[in-house]
Amino acid sequence: MCNLYSITTNQAAISELFRVVNRYVGNLAPMPGVFPDYKAPIVRAGAEGRELVTARWGMPSSQQALMEATKKRARKLEAKGKPVDFKELLRLEPDGGTTNIRNVKSKHWTRWLGIENRCVVPFNSFSEFNKDEGGDIWFALDESRPLACFAGIWTNWTSVRKVKEGETSNDLYAFLTTEANAEVGAIHPKAMPVILTTPEQVEIWMTASPDEALKLQRPLLEGSLRIVARGIKEDPVGR
Repeated sequence: MCNLYSITTNQAAISELFRVVNRYVGNLAPMPGVFPDYKAPIVRAGAEGRELVTARWGMPSSQQALMEATKKRARKLEAKGKPVDFKELLRLEPDGGTTNIRNVKSKHWTRWLGIENRCVVPFNSFSEFNKDEGGDIWFALDESRPLACFAGIWTNWTSVRKVKEGETSNDLYAFLTTEANAEVGAIHPKAMPVILTTPEQVEIWMTASPDEALKLQRPLLEGSLRIVARGIKEDPVGR
């Protein structure tokens, strides 16, 4: 599971590569470490064309996952002799979000596979954790860490992300994963992000039918990625 990546390329270069018409990110500082629930840039379709915005990393978790978490919390409260309003407890169940999406056939995810909810997530490098290999292992297309993107989805959602925040409405995003290729598989055999490396792939993901777009949910070819750093929580080198 990829729960850490870096985006240090400036917004002008992001806008040029992904044909952005409007930017709504303010002064976009380099982000050498993007963690779950952080705000980070995405490119999505807007009324006037593609727009660069920031959103929180982590799409809404499934109702089943929230239900199980609420049941667990309810049992703890009941064990302490406290009254439980389960419906209200469920409504306010904290949900930090789902960062990686594999099963796109799930009804929970199919509602967001239309063009209006697809986005690309710019990145320079991403990390997979492997304790035996030294901790965070950073991958990029090559040593210069060129700009690329993950195939993502986004939505606006009202929920409790953190207890201290209470109920809030936010733009949220996550990206698809697939089988690991040779390089990632040696570190994290279960999965790797779906990475788009050409303008043609970006165009398909942003404009094609769901059936056509989801053909891009596949690993990169062997030899497409390089390990560029080991054992650090941030990868500060980018362009």
